[in-house]
Amino acid sequence: MPSSLDHSPAILLSLGDSVAVAARPIPKGARIVVGGNTLEVLEPIGLGHKVAVVKIATGTPVRKYGQVIGFAKNDIAPGAWVHSHNLKADLFERDYAHASEPGPVFPMGTPRTFQGYLRPDGRVGTRNMIAVISTVNCSASTARLISDRFRDGAWKAQFPNVDGVFAITHKGGCGFPFEGPDFKVLERVLAGFARHPNVAAYVIVGLGCEGVYASHLVETQDLVPLGAAKGNAGGQPTAHRPTVLNIQDQGGITRTVDAAVQAVLDLMPVANSWTRTEQPASKLCVGLECGGSDGNSGVTANPAVGVASDLIIAQGGTTILGETTEIYGGEHLLTRRAVRPEVGERLIEKIRWWEWYSGVFGAVIDNNPSPGNKAGGLTTIYEKSLGALAKGGKSSLAAVIDYADRADMPGLVFMDTPGYDPTCTTGLVAGGANIMVFTTGRGSVLGLKPTPCIKVTTNTPLYNRMKDDMDLDAGTILEGESVDSVGHRLLDMILDVASGAPTKSERAGVGEEEFDPWQVGPRL
Repeated sequence: MPSSLDHSPAILLSLGDSVAVAARPIPKGARIVVGGNTLEVLEPIGLGHKVAVVKIATGTPVRKYGQVIGFAKNDIAPGAWVHSHNLKADLFERDYAHASEPGPVFPMGTPRTFQGYLRPDGRVGTRNMIAVISTVNCSASTARLISDRFRDGAWKAQFPNVDGVFAITHKGGCGFPFEGPDFKVLERVLAGFARHPNVAAYVIVGLGCEGVYASHLVETQDLVPLGAAKGNAGGQPTAHRPTVLNIQDQGGITRTVDAAVQAVLDLMPVANSWTRTEQPASKLCVGLECGGSDGNSGVTANPAVGVASDLIIAQGGTTILGETTEIYGGEHLLTRRAVRPEVGERLIEKIRWWEWYSGVFGAVIDNNPSPGNKAGGLTTIYEKSLGALAKGGKSSLAAVIDYADRADMPGLVFMDTPGYDPTCTTGLVAGGANIMVFTTGRGSVLGLKPTPCIKVTTNTPLYNRMKDDMDLDAGTILEGESVDSVGHRLLDMILDVASGAPTKSERAGVGEEEFDPWQVGPRL
């Protein structure tokens, strides 16, 4: 796509595209110039929706971004609105050409830094929080009662370096095969949050008879939290065994809450002893997510995030792209950029699994986009995927990892996740994302503690309508600002947030309800 956009009401993203995207609502009868040609609009075109720029015959591929986004259901005249009524997502072959087109190596430029918490394992926290981790839904209310006792912030004056106490609650922990796939995923996710660089200390709260019981979690995941003792090379806290409280052993909810509150208070000096120090941008691990997308997601916000992703990777950092179901139809663009053929092949293995998995339940992946996505101008999963992939920039694909696995390598990493935002972001954070960047064209308001989440809007009307929830407006690209400029501004914001500047979702207190580990198998 072009690096900057003119003021035309419709944008042609690639030469040879058969549709253009409305940068603003276009009335019926308007005469517009697209790609140097004058076109009369035959019907109203909403913001983010598509207008045909050439005649498209029945069954012909429809192209946007220079790629196939679907096939014409019937003849489409130039100037016509192109959407679900005349566009469908038939299957088509993609040339994966594994590792044939590696991404460019971007120059590092000026080394960038931020103020973060250097942990003993070498990772760096952007927040310094205490977690109350529930192993099972049966202890979820108890975990929440514990964290509620710290909401008044009365402790903050004594422990100013602690950013907060939050509860990790969920609907699982029992009802699936012991040590089966879902069991292992939940333990991996809980351990990923416990070991997260943004978590300085934690308490584990269980019922006592659940499937994912606390001592099993501690032993199999080798959980060793940060502790009170000093003496490691960096002069920061070292480790001790985690605090585990089971409701049945403690004698009920009230006693468990009292004991856990005291345990958290005992951990406050530990967490407070951590201080921010200057850290290189190579310590950034940024989760890339889009939700409530619209037709301009792949035009403005996602490409700007892609620029920021490439800049972070050039600094030696890591970015994580997820949502396997939302790269479907565009996966060939990633396999070509794989650093090795086996990395691309692993991605296609995930795609094939999702085709099988959705078929088991009588579904098809093109059940996505959602009604809200379609109202914003997205028609097919191929179109949505191509726009979503822009978040990954142009860098080579370094690795493909399983859900909630730790992303411990620099570069662009793909994590196999569902497209559902809470489930995907839970996996990204469990994998170590210490910052989240979330683009939206409709107004998603997700946050996920302990990782700060930066919201980027695709259009200015949305930003103006939801200023209390949105952090950055990429809709300025539709008015002429370059994608590169917005991407650089986003990198500056990422570094500021990594240094402690609060996001809008943090100011609103959002982030405890969104924890949602992926459950693949049956409930028993």
